[in-house]
Amino acid sequence: MEQQIYIGGKHISYRVARSSRARTMRLTVHCDGTVALTLPKNATNTAAKRFLNEKASWLLEKVSFYERFTDTRLTRLGIRDYQRHKEAARTLVHQRVTYFAEKYGYRYNRITIRDQKRAWGSCSSKGNLNFNYKVLFLPEALQDYVIVHELCHLAEMNHSKRFWDCVVREVPNYKELRKQLHLIL
Repeated sequence: MEQQIYIGGKHISYRVARSSRARTMRLTVHCDGTVALTLPKNATNTAAKRFLNEKASWLLEKVSFYERFTDTRLTRLGIRDYQRHKEAARTLVHQRVTYFAEKYGYRYNRITIRDQKRAWGSCSSKGNLNFNYKVLFLPEALQDYVIVHELCHLAEMNHSKRFWDCVVREVPNYKELRKQLHLIL
């Protein structure tokens, strides 16, 4: 059932679902900007409204964050989009990888552009770098974070302190960028 709440000067629509398995109320903002509220079967509408008001600042922050990405249509991209944008993504990634690899003094083997559902990139122990073509649609700061992250795996194949020290050299605000990326894909 679709409902609306007015918070922070903004009307926000949300879908309500009741679940016999839910023990607590759960608020979710999906990457396409839709909002879902899951309620236990016995939860009252008054308690649900109170819960939404308690989570108002968090909800506004997430909805505003995803509104910045509505033009990129990241969640609706399909195989045709992959075929259409793969080479542009390859060009961008090659340019940025070359730039950062020179700064770090790293050598890599091969770059592959893929249509990945759950990852922005990966690095193999053979020095092969793989990137999601959707990196093309990210803001430049997020693109650079993804590329630097994978390049640093050439030196550290883990997420140790040394790995993050490597990342922070070129991306000092990596923690905030990392949070943003986890919300998008």
